Amino acid sequence: MAGSDRGPRERMVFSAAQLIRRDGVSATGMRDVVAHAQAPRGSLQHYFPGGKPQLVNEALSWTGRYASGRIARFLGAMSQPSPSGLFAAMVRQWTDEFGTIGFSSGCPIAAATVDCTAESTRAAAAAAFATWRRPISAALAEMGVPADKTDALATLMVSAVEGAILIARAERDVGALTSVVTELGPLLDGYLKADRPPDPAH
Repeated sequence: MAGSDRGPRERMVFSAAQLIRRDGVSATGMRDVVAHAQAPRGSLQHYFPGGKPQLVNEALSWTGRYASGRIARFLGAMSQPSPSGLFAAMVRQWTDEFGTIGFSSGCPIAAATVDCTAESTRAAAAAAFATWRRPISAALAEMGVPADKTDALATLMVSAVEGAILIARAERDVGALTSVVTELGPLLDGYLKADRPPDPAH
């Protein structure tokens, strides 16, 4: 359920993201969002005059910002950040979720990308992915990865997470997530400059 500390508008954006990640864009109805958000009747038109496309696009933008913020929190919890450690934290978020509440929901950005017809939604999904990748690239540069590799590796990390999420949901098993951490971790750390060895704990 949306947090009670949010106002009606913020709760509807949050709720739209939660329903999209579970049901996709097409199956997420405006009334469903209002009910999930416990928002007043008529509030959708008031806050989202652009209708469902506006709400969906704002939900994707929120998701991109949320994912970006998670990167900062992951890094803050590491005594010596490494590419493999950051990637493992990104994946652990999903293995923890699947282990706790099951495999019913995935990433809202991926769900909307697959299930969107509006050009504005495609663009919003692309922007959300970029918002997510940006702090990863910056973190890799800070760790010592060469500047000409950080963007590509950030894309690789996000792509691996998203692909493993899909396989895990299809198989109802976190094995794919475990595999990408095991196989990609050494590769990611291999891009560190020689004077900045990876964290031996990862």
